[in-house]
Amino acid sequence: MIDDDESIRKAVGRLLRSAGLVVETFASAEEFMRSPGMAAPGCLILDVHLPGLSGLELQQRLTAEGEGVPIVFITAYNDDQARERALRTGAIAFLQKPFEDQSLLDAVARALGP
Repeated sequence: MIDDDESIRKAVGRLLRSAGLVVETFASAEEFMRSPGMAAPGCLILDVHLPGLSGLELQQRLTAEGEGVPIVFITAYNDDQARERALRTGAIAFLQKPFEDQSLLDAVARALGP
């Protein structure tokens, strides 16, 4: 889970852990990419607007590198262009903050598959 807002990272981390999921949180895309020895995530929850490398740029980079990690975007902005781009390039969901807990859990379940 990557979001520059610590309160969002904590809240989403708690929610996902309460659903029995293992969660790693990062404040930036660069921090995520520098994480040593981390196995490829089953799903990436990603803020669109991040300092440095944006969530959309990270999605593009992962796709270019052949990383097929499912992505669920979250954002505080109502940005139709970003939504269309994210979904067109393979994002599972694009949720606007504040979102319903169940909406995020459902999107993560779709990303992780059966």
